[in-house]
Amino acid sequence: MRREWRIVGRPNQQPPVTNWRTWLVLAGRGFGKTRTGAEWVRAQVERHGRQRVAIVGATAADARDVMVEGESGILAVAPPGNRPEYEPSKRRLKWPNGAMATTYSADEPDRLRGPQHDAAWCDELAAWRYPEAWDMLQLGLRLGTDPRAVVTTTPKPTRILRDLIAAPGTVVTTGSTFDNASNLPEAFLSQIRRQYEGTRLGRQELYAELLEDTPGALWTRAMIDDHRVRHAPTFWRVVVAVDPAVTSGEDADMTGIVACGLGEDGHAYVIGDYTLRASPDAWAREAVRRYRELGADRLVAEANNGGDLVETVMRTVDANIAYRSVRASRGKLARAEPVAALYEQGRVHHVGVYPDLEDQMATYTADAAKSPDRLDALVWALTDLMLGGGEWVMV
Repeated sequence: MRREWRIVGRPNQQPPVTNWRTWLVLAGRGFGKTRTGAEWVRAQVERHGRQRVAIVGATAADARDVMVEGESGILAVAPPGNRPEYEPSKRRLKWPNGAMATTYSADEPDRLRGPQHDAAWCDELAAWRYPEAWDMLQLGLRLGTDPRAVVTTTPKPTRILRDLIAAPGTVVTTGSTFDNASNLPEAFLSQIRRQYEGTRLGRQELYAELLEDTPGALWTRAMIDDHRVRHAPTFWRVVVAVDPAVTSGEDADMTGIVACGLGEDGHAYVIGDYTLRASPDAWAREAVRRYRELGADRLVAEANNGGDLVETVMRTVDANIAYRSVRASRGKLARAEPVAALYEQGRVHHVGVYPDLEDQMATYTADAAKSPDRLDALVWALTDLMLGGGEWVMV
């Protein structure tokens, strides 16, 4: 009885009874999206005769660790007598009745170019770096008489999500974190209410609201989407920029680490967001690792808070890096405005999608209360590449 999902699952975790091509589950953190997707796959294999299922996560690790092996993943919801055999090396699940599911990473859209499927489960579509993965999946979703896809995601106002909502054949189900309150620790619920209730982030991440552009923000989603590319040209220069956190620990700020390249066409390309929460030694090692990995020409770091200590930490990791400290002589908004103008002119392109960075960009206004770590690093990198260092002091 505990495994009979049609009985224990909430109504908004059950598939729509109407005819649909894509079931889009837009829900907050902790809603039970993974369980919803895993149970749908199980039902398709056990009761509806599906034989070739695509399991697509934002990354290969997400597909494996969350969708397949996670606490609410496919293996966890399978009954003992009908548990699929998982072959990680082949990225494949095989059920006793012969049905198979293959895992894919949305970071590798071309892997979806050839295979055909009669069903698909896609998780966190709004966080996919390459939206082309969705297109490749749709072109291969053509086996059987009624191929269908389920998408489980926390909403973000990305173009791919807006287009999917508007597409014929899409049925949308929404839900909040608190729909699943009976299965979540009270300490967790109290904390998130206290920290995020009434905030824009809370409306998106907890209540699953698909928010529009923030009035007065320097960037709009369209400014980013309209010039997004999948591939970049040959680079003249590459810069890794760091906005270091001044504290460490669980409650510390994030250290922004963003890489950008100057193309041979004279345009700038955002090629990586490696922002993390870590100790000074750890974020310095990550920044230097990306510097080496990308063959960067310069590593730029803000020195307003850490001063010479930032450079010391960096050079402790690698004494031979080409390093520049920058110290702002103007406010964050004044530094960001010239960079936003480059986006308006169509001279900056994102290679793929960077959801967290783009969220900061599309919500950054003059009265923004929180320091935008990823955005600060982006501004430093593009200033170095495109604006000759700007009007602030170079140390």
